[in-house]
Amino acid sequence: MRAGRFALALTVALAGLWWATPPVAAIAHHDAGGWMPEQRWSRHNDWEPNVAADPSSPWLYQMTTRYGGPSACRPHMNHCILFRSSPDRGRIWRASIVMSRRQCPPAKMCRQAAWQNDPVLAVSASGVLYAAWMNQWDVVFAKSIDHGRTWTGFHDFRRALGASFTDKPWIAISPDGKDVYVAFNATHSYVSASHDYGTTWTRPLRTTGGGRYWFAEGGAVAPDGHVYFAESAEHVNPKGTILLAVISSGDGGASWTTSYVARSQQQPACPVKDCPADFYGAQISLAVDHAGMVLAAYAANTSPGAPMRLYAITSGNGTSWSTPADLGAGGTRVGAGFPKAAAGPSPGDFRVAWEDDRNGAQAWNVWYRSTGNDGRSWSPAVRVSDRGSGAPYKSRAGFRFPYGDYFGLAVDGHGTSYLTWSEGKGYDGPGNTWWAHNRWPGQ
Repeated sequence: MRAGRFALALTVALAGLWWATPPVAAIAHHDAGGWMPEQRWSRHNDWEPNVAADPSSPWLYQMTTRYGGPSACRPHMNHCILFRSSPDRGRIWRASIVMSRRQCPPAKMCRQAAWQNDPVLAVSASGVLYAAWMNQWDVVFAKSIDHGRTWTGFHDFRRALGASFTDKPWIAISPDGKDVYVAFNATHSYVSASHDYGTTWTRPLRTTGGGRYWFAEGGAVAPDGHVYFAESAEHVNPKGTILLAVISSGDGGASWTTSYVARSQQQPACPVKDCPADFYGAQISLAVDHAGMVLAAYAANTSPGAPMRLYAITSGNGTSWSTPADLGAGGTRVGAGFPKAAAGPSPGDFRVAWEDDRNGAQAWNVWYRSTGNDGRSWSPAVRVSDRGSGAPYKSRAGFRFPYGDYFGLAVDGHGTSYLTWSEGKGYDGPGNTWWAHNRWPGQ
């Protein structure tokens, strides 16, 4: 949920089976490695999902935000975050659960949240699962050692900060899961750190100056312990330029350095009902490989309102960056948006995904490229959202609208990429969460 200061205007109260499912026709748009056709999580009204893949086992995890009121969530909830797990990379999924809605605002008794947003997941090499999300305006954290059956270590960052609100979390963890960092904003950018597997936390530390509204959109911890977050900073109105930055720490989060890596002009306007002014605002994501190389992918434009382009840059230290490489994402009205980056199991191995409207203003698609040499060359772009039917907003050219302005990309220990995103008919929906993956060995 970008621009948390705006009320989310999803007024559709439809839950459950809100259309009959017609036959699904797959369109082959796979690269040499091959992608399986996209699959829908459910026929419920779901948006802004996230995904995490265990690096040392076949376990796969997903979260999504479900709309539809109490009939879709719990009593007295408008929308909720659902979690599900798979022990076999998504062949079989366990039943979904609603995440804890405990909310503990500053100087008040804890209570039950009426809505949830912005899920993010991370999993360590030992299989410990970490999650952050919003219980109303409280960014919260929990962890699980049993694949999400039970959750412990609940922590409320708004209560810890003493702020009037907190917004848009992101998680970065060390490979062993001992060091956990949660970035979020309360207008400014903040990060809180745990160095005991999420048991205790430092007081959130403000990492940036004033004058802009910050969003954390990616994060990773390098093998040497350096931690990096990719963040965008827009004007509070929100108009004008957007700054794209990488915030880093080499001392366990005690201090932070901000490196501005790009600047974007005013984003294209969103033409649909209730859509926030900054919905198509410039975003940035990053990943760190096993050699400590940082790759950031960002969407930006060079003139106000112009379509966005997608770029990739690399750095060995998070402060000095390569010349931007244009990844060739195009568009008819908006261009590229919502970039995600993830690292594979080998040095130099990075994956980037994004959405764009190159096939038409109402024909969005999810695209994917990869590199095995730190971005010096890239695989051809693959269209992952490859079903031409199966929902009323789908056509052979793409889907009508990107339902939510964040989605998820993860890579497992075998190098399989997993993508999850949402599609819909407009900002207010309804829509669905979809997911896809590279072909597993033997497929």
